[in-house]
Amino acid sequence: EKKQTDFFENVGHELKTPLTSVLGFVETLQGPAGEDKATREKFLAILQQQSERMIRLVADQLSLSHIERIEYVKPETILDLRIMAERVKISLENQALKAGITLNLATPEQPVFVRGDADELIQMVQNLTENAIRYGRKNGKINIFINKAANHPKFSNENSCCSISVTDDGEGIAEEHLSRLTERFYRVDARRSRELGGTGLGLAIVKHIVNRHRGAMDISSRVGYGTTFSIYLDLAEPTNQTLPHQKIKQ
Repeated sequence: EKKQTDFFENVGHELKTPLTSVLGFVETLQGPAGEDKATREKFLAILQQQSERMIRLVADQLSLSHIERIEYVKPETILDLRIMAERVKISLENQALKAGITLNLATPEQPVFVRGDADELIQMVQNLTENAIRYGRKNGKINIFINKAANHPKFSNENSCCSISVTDDGEGIAEEHLSRLTERFYRVDARRSRELGGTGLGLAIVKHIVNRHRGAMDISSRVGYGTTFSIYLDLAEPTNQTLPHQKIKQ
């Protein structure tokens, strides 16, 4: 009950700031300042930014709530992890370009089959990649790498799991923050995160998606050199119904 109460208090706090901002600008536009074209365009741009932030927050909250409800049910659909990563790369290339960041993807030539939910796996990789774009270095690089023969202590058999890693060459994160990054609304720099459009729920969503898929996540970072998020998942055997070379929808 305390966890639930804290969550709603945090959501209320996160919504109150942009709502207060929106109300203030609306009141200003209703006055004489609204008659000035330059002022009107500036304030309308801010109103749009704050509204989009609230939409992202509500969408992330609903997504997190949904994943938590079904977290105990492990997905059984066999998918090619490469396709999930390729879809994310295609969808985020323009965003990375605007941020002056090069987005690279390296995958094995052969399919990497896992049991999973396609939408959730895409959201998992997208959240990590968007985070890297948001906090990455100007003119830097983000590498998405899939390893079909990975190792992790959670998986007993050697090379029984695969991994997908998202690495940036940004400022990096101090070690004392790493263990708390997946907590709801935890931010290393709250003000900067809000300015960049972060909701504080992206990594919490990733954690619960990983849990639902019975996977594992490691975070490594070095201040001044960048951060790597690595997700480990069980490999799955393809069936007759599995299409090894599914086409990517653009």
